[in-house]
Amino acid sequence: MVTAYSSSTVAELGGSPKRSRRMAGILDTIAERGEISLAELATQFDSSAATLRRDLTVLADQGLIIRTHGGAKAAGSLAERPVSLRDTRFQEAKRRIARAAAAHIPRERNAIALSGGTTTAGVARELVNHSDLTIVTNSLSIASLAAPYPRLRVVMTGGILRPQSLELVGVLAEGTFNAVNVGTAILGADGFSAAAGVTTHDETEARTNHAMVAKAQRTIVVADGSKIGEAALAQMAETTSVTMLITDDSADPEELEKLRAAGVTVVVV
Repeated sequence: MVTAYSSSTVAELGGSPKRSRRMAGILDTIAERGEISLAELATQFDSSAATLRRDLTVLADQGLIIRTHGGAKAAGSLAERPVSLRDTRFQEAKRRIARAAAAHIPRERNAIALSGGTTTAGVARELVNHSDLTIVTNSLSIASLAAPYPRLRVVMTGGILRPQSLELVGVLAEGTFNAVNVGTAILGADGFSAAAGVTTHDETEARTNHAMVAKAQRTIVVADGSKIGEAALAQMAETTSVTMLITDDSADPEELEKLRAAGVTVVVV
């Protein structure tokens, strides 16, 4: 599990879109290869050694990688990225998924719950012109997206802030979800498979999102194809609790068939 980040660190890691994409790519490369030299990174990312050294220093300071003589290697698990680096991957697929999810929310008065994550944040953006909609969320990012729109009513949970995901978790967050009824829970995921259900890297986050799902009339999972067939540490929802999966065409077709056989409606965008 990666270490916690201060709010200033999250901002620093986010920097600019170009830098975020490069740093996310560095994490991907190191996760795949285990160790890489600075010269190889310079060739792969067409960046100067000085620029890459600065990137590696930021990533190493947060415990995501370990600097080596002339390069870097993996430090523990690179599975969970800081939230500021997540929006750089699969952007177009996530936009299509978000639009499709928003289309399944009725236009009349309604209440929905949104978990944290970049794909669910995309759903929130698609819902800003919805009239008379209540959004219950434990995500600071989603609350700040929805807050400027007067036709959206935002209900925030309490809880302990996870700096990695900017979500509120724990018994206070669970208590809020237990106290409300929503028509639809829209759930992001680090993994979703027929065997393991909907999973995430953090067990406390999983318990909070489980409470969200338990009080919803239906649950829609929004996840790009890289998450399908994967299983992270902690289960948020059993497969039988999921009404619909919205994903993109990079998802494993065999796993999608297993999910359909388990009763999940699968929408591929």
